[in-house]
Formats: sequence, C-alpha cells, structure tokens
Amino acid sequence: MSDDPFVARMVEELARLGVGPGAVIMVHSSLKAFGIADLTPETVIGALRRAVGESGTVLMPALSYEQEPPDIHETLRTRSNVGVIPETFRLREGTIRSVHPTHSVCGAGPLAESLLAAHEDDSTPCGPHSPFRRILDLDAKIVMLGCGLRPNTTMHAVEELAPPPYLFGDELVYTITPPDGIPYEKTYRTHGFDGWIQRYDRIADLDDGSLLVSGHVLDGPVQVIDTRTLKRLARAVLRRRPLHFVDRSDGGSG
Repeated sequence: MSDDPFVARMVEELARLGVGPGAVIMVHSSLKAFGIADLTPETVIGALRRAVGESGTVLMPALSYEQEPPDIHETLRTRSNVGVIPETFRLREGTIRSVHPTHSVCGAGPLAESLLAAHEDDSTPCGPHSPFRRILDLDAKIVMLGCGLRPNTTMHAVEELAPPPYLFGDELVYTITPPDGIPYEKTYRTHGFDGWIQRYDRIADLDDGSLLVSGHVLDGPVQVIDTRTLKRLARAVLRRRPLHFVDRSDGGSG
C-alpha cells in the first residue's frame, strides 16, 4: 500500500478537509466518482485508514436491505448492497460488523468494537445502540466520498430522535445468524418511505459554518459533515418541519 501512487495524495487531501489522525469517520462512497480507472477499493480503504492513523476509527455502512430472501441475515456472509468500497471493507481482515438485519455497520480501529457491539439490542434500523446514532454524540465526521449528500444514512438516526410521519413501516420478523453461528428470530420495525424521496442534500442549506467542509479527493467531490452539528441542526428542523428532508415521489414537495 505504501507504494500506491494515490495514497499519499488522498491522505493529504483528506487532511485538508479535516480528516486526520485520531478521527472517527463514517464513510459513504462511490468509486466511479473519482474518475480514475485503475483506482481500487483497497487503495481508497488504505488511504482512509492511513488518514486517521492507528488511533482513528473507520466505519462504513454495510446495509443489506436488498438481500434475498429479505428476512434472512447472516452477519458473516450476507453481502452489503451499498457499493464496492464498503463491500471490500466488509471482507477485509481486521474489519468487524455490527449485528443488524438491514442497517449493519462495519468498522476497524480502536473504537470499532465499542461502537458496534450493542447494535443487536435495537429493534429499529437506527436506534439508540446503532453506530449511526452513537456517532452523533462523538466528535465524529461523516465523509461523503463522491456520492453527494443524499445517501447519508446517519440522517435516519436523527429522524428516529424526532420521528416524522413517513419514517416507519411494517414490522418484520428476521432470522439472524450472528458471528457465533447460533441463529435466532427477532421482530424489527422497519423504515417506510413509501411515496417519498429522501432529500438529505438539504442539510447544506442549514450550514452555519460548522456543519460542512467541501472539497475534492483525487477527482471526486467530497463533503465532510460534523456529526454533533448535524444532530443539532437537523433535529431542530424536523421538530419544526417534519417533511423538510423528503419530497413526494409523485413530484410534490414535502
């Protein structure tokens, strides 16, 4: 990895955006957005790990809501459905995964185990034990690598703090096989969003100077979000305007 020509540049550019040693980061990503044909997922992951250093922690969503059959989940085997970078990260030596049938998170670094360990105690996608919820109360950052602001799963954790009318769907019984190999059944309240389009890019309109830092890493646009500020600003908006972060799928606004 040390000989990869992209790593040093990526680490330097991430540092300019505030991602440095000791950081806790939740990373969403699009490999295509970098515009470099021979850039590999492993290079991106290696650069992220080097950017935060041995004292930092890298988290990535390992969402599997598109799995088939939808009610069966194996923590060690079920693929994620949010891109090649997080799927490569999931399979990487030293990465651990939280136990959740649809909204699991993978992590590596000194805080990974404590952030992921109790996710199995939740009964919603982004409840109080979810890593998405837990990073809201840390000096953590959400790093959107080339994917824009819309696929920000941490926003679901904010929504669960002040649930808007579109958020929850039906309950579903899942069969889960955790790392110990002993399957069990658990009922979860799923997220809904039927008839709605998520518009989490609207957090940009809330920026008071402490929420967002924007720039580029290689040829890809990047936004870095401060989690404490996101919780404060987005939660306040949801209390006043519950439909602020969605549009109707029929073309109407929230």
